Amino acid sequence: MNQPHALITGNSSGLGLALSQALLEREYGIYGCSRRGCNELAPHVTDVRCDLSDLDAIGPALDRLLDGVGHLDLVVLNAGILGEIEDMSRLSLGRLREIMDINVWSNKVVLDWLLDSGIEIDQIVAISSGAAVLGNRGWGGYALSKAGLNMLCRLYAHEFENTHVAAVAPGLVDTRIIDTLLEQADANRFPALERIQAARGTDTLLSPDRAAQRLLEALPALKEHESGSFVDLRQILAPEEYAELMAARNRPGS
Repeated sequence: MNQPHALITGNSSGLGLALSQALLEREYGIYGCSRRGCNELAPHVTDVRCDLSDLDAIGPALDRLLDGVGHLDLVVLNAGILGEIEDMSRLSLGRLREIMDINVWSNKVVLDWLLDSGIEIDQIVAISSGAAVLGNRGWGGYALSKAGLNMLCRLYAHEFENTHVAAVAPGLVDTRIIDTLLEQADANRFPALERIQAARGTDTLLSPDRAAQRLLEALPALKEHESGSFVDLRQILAPEEYAELMAARNRPGS
């Protein structure tokens, strides 16, 4: 049986690193693309360094990384940034462009390259967020970019005719982003942060390893959804938590 292979962007830390480790344990060959490189898993991962904010550098990096590859079982578009937790009116257009470049347009460049490459791909998963649909105060650039990513996946699903495409919200993952949120943002001003604070020390806040395992376990179930769909994994794995999340959307001040 041929070894399965996966491409993961942003695999140097957090969820991307955990996915790389989990897939290695499943005997996948891993191709990684990140700004810092996946040194922790070297030499087990075929890796190339690329700053995804430099859109012109992505194509040449993928040329080197995937030279000779004819088939990928899985592509995970994981790389992204949070940006500031701030009122939309205080975010400059320049800063929003920076966030959109990394969270949306870098993924367009990757998808265009994959289409042109002729590589056969079974499944593409773009890491999105519940922020894309909640629209909570303070999440402006992140929410806007993840909503754009969701639509990007829906549009590209028409062009990747033999590939299942999905934008997936993995739930709350305990990464450095969470620490930054709780250290720098004001929960009184941005009420959605209260839910994150309450999740500390509970099963609701997933370790990167657990989030990676959940995502991989859900891959077959994702294919039951129409290609191009946005799927929050909590719909599949934690429906009560998802119902609470959606209820919060309608609370005053959220």
